[in-house]
Amino acid sequence: MKYSVMVEYALHSLVYLIDVPPEESIGIKDLSEFQGLSETYLSKVLGKLSKAGIVNSVSGVKGGYKLSKKPEDISFWDVVKAVEGESPIFQCKNIKANFANQTENCDSCASGTSNCTINIVMLEAEEQMRNYLRGKTIAWLEEELNRTLPSERIAMAKEFFHKKNN
Repeated sequence: MKYSVMVEYALHSLVYLIDVPPEESIGIKDLSEFQGLSETYLSKVLGKLSKAGIVNSVSGVKGGYKLSKKPEDISFWDVVKAVEGESPIFQCKNIKANFANQTENCDSCASGTSNCTINIVMLEAEEQMRNYLRGKTIAWLEEELNRTLPSERIAMAKEFFHKKNN
């Protein structure tokens, strides 16, 4: 299992958008500069978040992005789903049909009512992971960062975006 780095950039970007006043937004140029990314790449990330309704795109000279939901209403799973999609990680290849020269196909793996023990276990494990990620929100992430990062580093990040917006 592997999520792309887009998920990490999406989560970081969302944290930077938390304190944006309702009448303001943060531009893609500033977000990409702060994270050391190309604007094109980060635009793809934020485009996916926008399409999922997690952020709003603001047009115009002072345009950019802002959260469309409260940080406590945006889960890590929401972000993963927006960036990576919802396809199961485990893809049953119906190997059971090849076992002992059996010829019947296992249609149940794709239907969600699988009778394949391996598929059932893998899908249950994925659901446990999704539930865990649903329990972690952007608000929780901000609290953790405030608890674990040096206050100077947090202040520096906030000041970077504050200066850029004024």
